[in-house]
Amino acid sequence: MEHETIIAYPAEMVNNMETGEQKQLMMKDLPQDERPREKLMKRGSEALSNAELLAILLRTGTKEESALRLAERILVETGEEGLYGLAHSSIKSLMKRKGVGSTKAITIAAALELGKRVAMGDSQKRVIIRSSDDIANYMMPRLRYFDKEYFYVVLLNTKNHVIAAPMISVGTLSESLVHPRELFKEAVNHSASAVILVHNHPSGDPSPSKEDIMMTKRIIEGGKLLDIKVLDHVIIGDNTYISLREQGYFER
Repeated sequence: MEHETIIAYPAEMVNNMETGEQKQLMMKDLPQDERPREKLMKRGSEALSNAELLAILLRTGTKEESALRLAERILVETGEEGLYGLAHSSIKSLMKRKGVGSTKAITIAAALELGKRVAMGDSQKRVIIRSSDDIANYMMPRLRYFDKEYFYVVLLNTKNHVIAAPMISVGTLSESLVHPRELFKEAVNHSASAVILVHNHPSGDPSPSKEDIMMTKRIIEGGKLLDIKVLDHVIIGDNTYISLREQGYFER
């Protein structure tokens, strides 16, 4: 007796025997326990892959591919940076991907921003800054992977609790444009008694440029006029940082 030959079809395709066409496997074709939403409910979010979590945010796919396949493609197109690259993609760049309209792009951006804020701490007011390590740990998750220079000011009260950390400006690949009036306007509006300057270097090297040093000194002088202490300027690189105070650029 001859053994029956068993053909294993690719998981993502179902062969239509009558027409010879191949049909894309959609979410509804998956067993219920393997659909991302049902899987999350039953096993918890930690059991899902990055693509499955992203598929839940996308909700729907296209006529050609399911939400899960769309999510996988988005992650592949992001390249080696993976989720980190996706986390710092603009809404416009997300919308350039086939199958991602404004609603999907906004949903992804909002979810990733929540993740960044969780990484920075549940409540900014509970964060106390005592050293450059504290400020680096606080801002590193937000700034480490940006491909442009982002300049933030961390606002502190008299007990060094973080009041807020607003973004002041976005620069190019190599420079950040900072207007002291915008920085101190935030400090005055929040009644901050001290500020810490923080920005990133997309190159990953946090070494200060001449422009960084000159700008720091200019802001220190502005703080003296307003009686707002400028405690430090921390430059974030790739999992590393430099404190300009510790480098001796602040008056002792």
